[in-house]
Amino acid sequence: MRPDKETVLRRLRRIEGQVKGLQRMVAEERPCAEVLDQFAAVKTALYSAGILMLENHTRECIRNAREGDGGEDALDDLVRVVRKFAR
Repeated sequence: MRPDKETVLRRLRRIEGQVKGLQRMVAEERPCAEVLDQFAAVKTALYSAGILMLENHTRECIRNAREGDGGEDALDDLVRVVRKFAR
């Protein structure tokens, strides 16, 4: 499965809406438990969008490595990106 740009952008727009909803919840002084539930939802949604991008990048790096197109460099780049994303 290769995510296209529109899929990722759609998810990011949805996340943007969730964050705006969080702002409203805080401004309206909604109960902390409700706000924290929404924080968790935003965090999960953002992580999932990142995973889509990471999957795409992984496939590109492996394809480049197989084709001999800077193979070792492509794998080094993949490891660097995974480490950064995993923080």
